[in-house]
Amino acid sequence: MLEKENTSLENMNSFGVVHRTKRLLIISKAIDLIKFLNSNSIDKDKIQILGEGSNTLFTKDYEGIILHSQIRGIEIKKEDNDSVNLKVGSGENWDEFVKFCVKSNYFGIENLSLIPGSVGAAPIQNIGAYGVEIKDFVENVTGIDLSSNELVNYTNKECKFRYRDSLFKKRLKNKLFITSVEFKLHKNSKFNLAYKDLEKLDKSKLTISKLREEIIKIRSSKLPDPSSKGNAGSFFKNPEIDKLKLEELKSDNIDFKYFEVPRKMYKIPAAWLIEKAGWKGYSNGLVGVYDKHALVLINHSSESGDNILKLSKTIKDDVYKKFGIMLEEEVNII
Repeated sequence: MLEKENTSLENMNSFGVVHRTKRLLIISKAIDLIKFLNSNSIDKDKIQILGEGSNTLFTKDYEGIILHSQIRGIEIKKEDNDSVNLKVGSGENWDEFVKFCVKSNYFGIENLSLIPGSVGAAPIQNIGAYGVEIKDFVENVTGIDLSSNELVNYTNKECKFRYRDSLFKKRLKNKLFITSVEFKLHKNSKFNLAYKDLEKLDKSKLTISKLREEIIKIRSSKLPDPSSKGNAGSFFKNPEIDKLKLEELKSDNIDFKYFEVPRKMYKIPAAWLIEKAGWKGYSNGLVGVYDKHALVLINHSSESGDNILKLSKTIKDDVYKKFGIMLEEEVNII
């Protein structure tokens, strides 16, 4: 385990904001963190768990301890003719893991190619893209309970997965340090081509590698590279509205898009709301909204995440004023 003090977080968040943390612990073995917790008296309310920072916005310096996983490894736990169970270290890069699965002909998560972040962060956010969510492939999640300093395990059902949400994002936020995730993947091709841009693909000639290439092509055309434009991908969740609100919006907008979800609710694109409100392509020099996708907030040159937060609040207020819908952040704001 490596410990650093008064460390810059500029290279540990995809917005590239220049904030610092009082202490940073880089963990490569679970037992090292358990020993540290058992032998040190620390304020556990001042612990922040950070993966690759691809879904995090720091708005100020952090006056506590940041725990960062570098736990590696991909291990086959179970295998038969139809499926394979893989135990993956939380510090593994997500897209490198997807690349490994594609190369090994393990099917299921190829639609989640090029999503930034670590494996440990994937179940927290219940990452999803192009018709696929990670909840459908997670068998269990293992981590260190920071209240007892012991290893615990959560089954898929216990993770309480929902749209961009899980037990770990709310009730266990910064209370469980995830050490590994076990996935169950298919050995036979089961492509999900329900997403509009994928329907055109020729299924008879499609391979898992070609599908990954297509996903990367689509994603790259719509979302900016964080290394050149600081961003966290989608900043807001797609809101859900009831039937009454749906009819109200439909009557005023002929290009309105939506789809039905459980509980007789309807999900609408947050990007559509933001674009209709006139924010797509906006920039004040420091921060702005991506001109190719209104759901992406861009850090052009701001050293502080507070400028991004202020822009997000202004957009939220404006969307609410114009549509009566309050957007909810998908990004973790610290």
